[in-house]
Amino acid sequence: MSAAPLPPAPAEIDVTITHLEMLAAPKAPALPQPASQYPLVLMAARQPNLNFYRFLYASVGDPWLWYERRQMEDAKLRAILNDPAVEITVAYLGGVPAGYFELDGREAGEVELAYFGLMPDFIGLKLGPYLLDCAIRKAWARGPKRVWVHTCSLDHPKALSLYQRAGFETFAQESHRIPNPAALIAASNPRED
Repeated sequence: MSAAPLPPAPAEIDVTITHLEMLAAPKAPALPQPASQYPLVLMAARQPNLNFYRFLYASVGDPWLWYERRQMEDAKLRAILNDPAVEITVAYLGGVPAGYFELDGREAGEVELAYFGLMPDFIGLKLGPYLLDCAIRKAWARGPKRVWVHTCSLDHPKALSLYQRAGFETFAQESHRIPNPAALIAASNPRED
């Protein structure tokens, strides 16, 4: 007996975007590195090539339907990645990429935590709070007036509370109906048989 076909994905979906900010650097001590049988290393990816960046973006973002950078033209994405105000840090656990964060300081006086996340195999290992704390401290080391981030209802269910526990406060929220990014992601990820 074969399984019933899945219903088609909706053409559009509703998304709630929450914008959060931090107006002062954390006063608490840095979080300790989580215990692991393998070494955890954070490395800056200086002007990463597009293939490596897209690997990070897709590996972290596919479960949460990240799509914006998939649609971006190569030249535009390369210009962002090569901008000295944009910094990408990759977390490696046992030599394997486990996640990354991207800081964008192109706007004077502020740093955006543009992208942050873990690859699915590394979720649940207590790496998220540590990596976020490292991102926040690296952002504040630049001397901005504020550090900000946005998350949406498509992100990991604990993303919003993680940002709030780290000290971010909501300053705006908006809802949109967008074309369902699932088709775009499926089209760019050929099936492995």
